[in-house]
Amino acid sequence: MSQVDILPALNPLDFSLSTTNNGSHCYPRHTEESNLTWTTNNSLINDLSSPCLRLSNNSYSGDSHAQSGDVIFPNLPALFQGHPDVHLRTGIMNASRAANNHEADAEQAFFVADLSQVYRQHQRWKSCLPEIQPFYAIKCNPDPYVLRLLAALGAGFDCASLNEISQVLNLGGVDPSRIIFANPCKAVSFIRNAGKMGVDMMTFDNADELYKIARSHPRAKLVIRILTDDSKSVCQFGIKFGAPLDVVPGLLAKAKELNLDVVGVSFHVGSGCYDPSVYRDAIMRARSVFNMGKELGFEFNLLDVGGGFEDALFEKAAGYLREAIDDYFPERQHIKIIAEPGRFYVSKAFRLAAHIIARRAPLDGSAPPLPEDADQPRVMYYINDGVYGAFNCILFDHKVVHPYVLSMGGSFHVAASEAKHVSSVWGPTCDSIDCVSPKTVLPAGLQVGDWLGFDDMGAYTVCAASQFNGFEVSNVIYTAGGMGASEVRNALKAFAADGHGL
Repeated sequence: MSQVDILPALNPLDFSLSTTNNGSHCYPRHTEESNLTWTTNNSLINDLSSPCLRLSNNSYSGDSHAQSGDVIFPNLPALFQGHPDVHLRTGIMNASRAANNHEADAEQAFFVADLSQVYRQHQRWKSCLPEIQPFYAIKCNPDPYVLRLLAALGAGFDCASLNEISQVLNLGGVDPSRIIFANPCKAVSFIRNAGKMGVDMMTFDNADELYKIARSHPRAKLVIRILTDDSKSVCQFGIKFGAPLDVVPGLLAKAKELNLDVVGVSFHVGSGCYDPSVYRDAIMRARSVFNMGKELGFEFNLLDVGGGFEDALFEKAAGYLREAIDDYFPERQHIKIIAEPGRFYVSKAFRLAAHIIARRAPLDGSAPPLPEDADQPRVMYYINDGVYGAFNCILFDHKVVHPYVLSMGGSFHVAASEAKHVSSVWGPTCDSIDCVSPKTVLPAGLQVGDWLGFDDMGAYTVCAASQFNGFEVSNVIYTAGGMGASEVRNALKAFAADGHGL
């Protein structure tokens, strides 16, 4: 029999087991299943008596809806109160109990959504851009609670499909005029049925779209989407959408020939804009299109400044917008200005807890034989959500995530002195593309059964999650804590009392 060739290691963790002098293998420290701490996780249950967890429990006392939550909408989960940290820890403890009861998928990853954060962002928007009505881009996160809250707060909605339009209108309490069908390239059936549903405001950027609209929805209120500089954004749209300025006069003339009503101009500087100075150039271009429209007999009354609003740069972006609008639209009493923010509202409102389901490391606990200065992962951790689930944002939204420890060894406290090493984090599927973090620094003591947390998981995550390989989409726990909590609850209760969202 010929000798089998040993394939070279593709991963620094794929190295031979160490052996003793007599050739026998050195086995892992734990050889009995009963010695593995993650098989029962009783330590998390026992830690309910720790000072930290008593504090978490005390936050539930004295208020019935803190324990069981308010059921405001019968078809939705309960809305809790309290800080998201409380619910992350409670969710982990509940998972430990379920695992002890041998429930299937007991340790499923889960989101905690703080609706108060959505409310605070809305107030921030109104404070910085009081003249611009937000039309929430629901493709970013069509969460049912988020939609109900923003509807109750008077926001409009940017929809890109007939299903998204139906999702909004089925809430009740939202007039079709609060929707812009902001997809320049639509199916004929979508255009026709949008008209039947009373949605008239829609975008276009090409002649074929005008012919389709003339046949299917001739009373539509059209908004021409123009091409602007989106080179300073994470996700650039100009390669797919937007009419160049030299094409605009011909499109407007064709609309006039077809007796279509063009009411305004829209643009989009790209999703995740990191240089908001580009808004000024976009506003200047919009002004020139307003002038073109006037020459052809149109009286535009709508300016849609699109999306791209980043949380950290929002005030700066708002400043550029206010200044540019003042400069290029000084007389604007008859002009309605809207925007299409998405991630601005929800990114920070959602956090994800994921369970470490597997760990790939040297059997004897030693580090791989790498040079001392090598910055390569020593351990591979596998969690129960990945790029086919919530972390699809890594592929589609160019997001870089930063895992941190939620619980380790049955405790919610990790000492600052805890030894750390470079690690990688992977999703649960059988696809090698399912890498959540190729290189990150985590405590060396992390084991199977511990939990990792991920912040800023509200934008372009659960909306595109799949059930590839049979893995369920992570559930959401809802809370309203801190500033704005009572306003959130009151707004939702009033919305429901009017018969909406039920």
